Amino acid sequence: MMKRNYKLLLLVLLLAFASCSFTTKKFEDPNKDKLLMQIVTYVLEQGHFNPQDINDDFSKRVFNDYIEQLDPLKRYFYASDIEEFKAYETQLDDQIKVYDVSFFDLTYERYVKRLEESKAIYKDILSEPFDYTVSEQFYTDNDKLEYVSSKKELKERWRKQLKFSTISNYDDLIRERENTKKQTLTNSDNIESLDTSILEKSDTDLEIEAREASLEYLNELYAYIDDRERKDLFSVYMNAIVDEFDPHTDYYAPVDKDRFNRDMKGNFEGIGARLQKKMDAIVVNEIISGGPAWRQNELEVGDQIMKVRQADETEALNIVGMKLDDAIEFIKGPKGTEVTLTLKKVDGTIEDITITRDIVELEETYVKSSTVIKDGKTYGVINLPKFYVDFQDYNNRNCASDMKIELERLKAQGVEGIVLDLRNNGGGSLPAVVDMGGLFIEEGPIVQVKDAAAPKEVYSDKDPSIVWDGPLVILVNEVSASASEILAAAMQDYKRAIVIGSKQTYGKGTVQTFFDLNRMVRMNDDDMGALKFTIQKFYRINGGSTQLEGVKSDVVVPDRYSYIDIGERDLENPLAWSQIDPVDYTLWNGYYDYEATIEKSNARMAGSEQLKLIDENAKWVKKMRDREVYSLNYDQYRSALEQSEEEAKRFDKLGEYKTNLTFESLPYEVQLMEQDTVLKEKRKRWHKSLSKDVYIEEALNVLNDLKMTYEIKKVASSVKN
Repeated sequence: MMKRNYKLLLLVLLLAFASCSFTTKKFEDPNKDKLLMQIVTYVLEQGHFNPQDINDDFSKRVFNDYIEQLDPLKRYFYASDIEEFKAYETQLDDQIKVYDVSFFDLTYERYVKRLEESKAIYKDILSEPFDYTVSEQFYTDNDKLEYVSSKKELKERWRKQLKFSTISNYDDLIRERENTKKQTLTNSDNIESLDTSILEKSDTDLEIEAREASLEYLNELYAYIDDRERKDLFSVYMNAIVDEFDPHTDYYAPVDKDRFNRDMKGNFEGIGARLQKKMDAIVVNEIISGGPAWRQNELEVGDQIMKVRQADETEALNIVGMKLDDAIEFIKGPKGTEVTLTLKKVDGTIEDITITRDIVELEETYVKSSTVIKDGKTYGVINLPKFYVDFQDYNNRNCASDMKIELERLKAQGVEGIVLDLRNNGGGSLPAVVDMGGLFIEEGPIVQVKDAAAPKEVYSDKDPSIVWDGPLVILVNEVSASASEILAAAMQDYKRAIVIGSKQTYGKGTVQTFFDLNRMVRMNDDDMGALKFTIQKFYRINGGSTQLEGVKSDVVVPDRYSYIDIGERDLENPLAWSQIDPVDYTLWNGYYDYEATIEKSNARMAGSEQLKLIDENAKWVKKMRDREVYSLNYDQYRSALEQSEEEAKRFDKLGEYKTNLTFESLPYEVQLMEQDTVLKEKRKRWHKSLSKDVYIEEALNVLNDLKMTYEIKKVASSVKN
C-alpha cells in the first residue's frame, strides 16, 4: 500500500519536474541554500497530505519557531535584535516563494556575533564565587521571559542561569561529602578502600569545584558550537519552515540522511534508544525493543539525559544544550563498552544508570507468549513490541504470520482467553495489521486510508477463517501508536475485543514517506539531503480518525504518564482530527455480556488501591515536571529537594505489588531454554514483570468475566435436556 502510493507520488512529481527541472544552471547565483529551498517547498506543495498556504500567518509561525530554536533560553539576542528581525516577521513567506535567504543571512551573522560575546560573559561570571546564602529565585519557564535591553540585564540573566546549574553541582558535592562521612563511620574496617579526600574540603572548596565543573561544561559546549558551519544553521531554518506542515515532516541534512539510512538497515549499535531535542534538553523518545536499554529496564520514555560518562572517565560530560547529533556521538559506542547516564527522570528525580552498549537483538522485537492459570482456567498472554515485517520479502517473516503461529500454540495449550499486549508498541507495517486483524474476525474491513486528493481505500481481511474466536483483551497505553492504534480501533469497532489502558493512545494517524531530494536535481555535485513528509491519513472503519484522539480505552486505568504531555496532541502543528464516511461491517456477536463486562471492570478499577496510588504518583509526576520556580539559596534549595525525596517514598510500594499469578513459557520455548540460558533469563525476567503487573491482572479478570454466546447456548441446552 505505502509502496504503491510512494510510486504514485514520484510519478506526479516527475511529471511536474519534466517542465521545471532543478539544475544549478537555473540560478544566476548558484547558491545551494536557494536551490534547497526551491526543491523542498515544491515537493511539499505537490506531495504533502495537507499543503500549507505560505502566507503572512505562516511567516509569523516560522519566524517565532526559528528564533526560539536559535535562542531558547533568551540569553544571546537583545530586544533590539529581535526588533530588527521583526521587520521580516510577515515577509518570510514572500522570501520563501522567491528562494530569498537574506533573513537567514542576517540572523546567522548576528547569532555568530552574540555567541562570541557570550563567551566573555559566562567566563567572567564563573570567575567569581556564587553566594548561596542570598534568597533569590530562578524561573524555568522561558516563554515568560522577555528579551533583555542591555548588556547588564543580559549578564544578570546569565548569572542566574549559571547559578542554577552550578547549585546542582554544589549539592552533588555536599552530598558526596556527607555520604563519605557516613561510610567512614559505618565501615571503619574497610576505611582504607574509601576515597576520603573530599572530607578535607570546605564548603568554599566545593563551591569552587562546582563552578569549575560548570565552566568546563560550557567550554566544551562552545567548542562544539564553534565547529558548526553555516549549513548546520541553515538546516535549522529549513526545519522551522517544514515543521509548520506537521510534526512528522522534517528536512534531513546529508549527515542526518546517512544516519537515517543506517538506522533503516538495522544498525542500532549503542544503548538502543531514540532521542530528540526539546529546547536545551536531550529527551528519550523511544526505547528500541530488544536493545540494551530495553533489557536493562531502567531508562524510560520521557527521561532527560543530562550527563554522559564513559567507562574510562572519572568526570561526566554535561550534554544539556548540546546539539543532538553531538550528544548522540557520546552516548552511542562499540558493543561491550559501558556508558553511565545521569538522568532527570519523568518525576523530576536525578539518577545515574550504567548501560552496556550492544546491538539490538532482533529476536526480542518478535511476538512472544506465555500461559497463566487463574481461577482454574488457562489463559494466554501475547506481547507484540512492534509490527515488524521483512520489507524485502513480506512472506519471509512478519508479525502477522508469527502471531498466527503463536495463537495456534496457545490453542494447543487449551487457553480460554487471550491478552494481546500492545503497550509501548510504536507501530510498523500496515499490511501486517490488516492480516493480523483477520486472525480474530471473519472477512471484513480493518482500516481506511486517504490521500490528499485521491479517493479513500479500504483495506480488508478477505480470509473467512478465524484463528482465534475466543475472548480477547487488548492492552494499550499513551505510547501505543500508529499500527497499534489501527488494530485496537478495528477490534473495538467490531466489539471483538475489550481495550484496557490509558485514557487514549498516542494519536498518530498519519503516514510518512522518506524522499531523497537528489532525485530532483541534475548537474549538481552537492548532496541536498532528504525530506520526510506526510502523505496519508488513517481512518477507522467507523469513519473516525485515530489522529490526535487515538483510541479511547473501554476500561481506563491510570499510569505514571496520565497527566504529562506525551502524545501527538502535544506536538507542534499536528494535523487535525477529521472524519470520513464509515464502511459497512458486521459487529462481532460472539460475546454474551460485552457491555456488562466493561462495567464490572471499571467498577473493579475504581476500587483498586494499587491504581489509586498509581494515579496519585502520576499527579505527583505532573506537579514535579510543571514546577517553574527554584530557590538559589542553598538551604532552601536543599530543603525543597529533601521534601520531594520524602514525598517520593510514598510511591516505593508501587514496585512491591505482586499478584499470585505464575506465568509459564510454552513447551517449544522450554526446549529451547535447555540450550539457551540467555533466553531462559529473558523469559524469567518477563514472567516476573507480568506477575507484578496490575494491568495484566485486570485483563485476566476481564477474560474470566467474558462469556461467549456458544457457552450460554451450551448451558441452556443442558438445562433443557
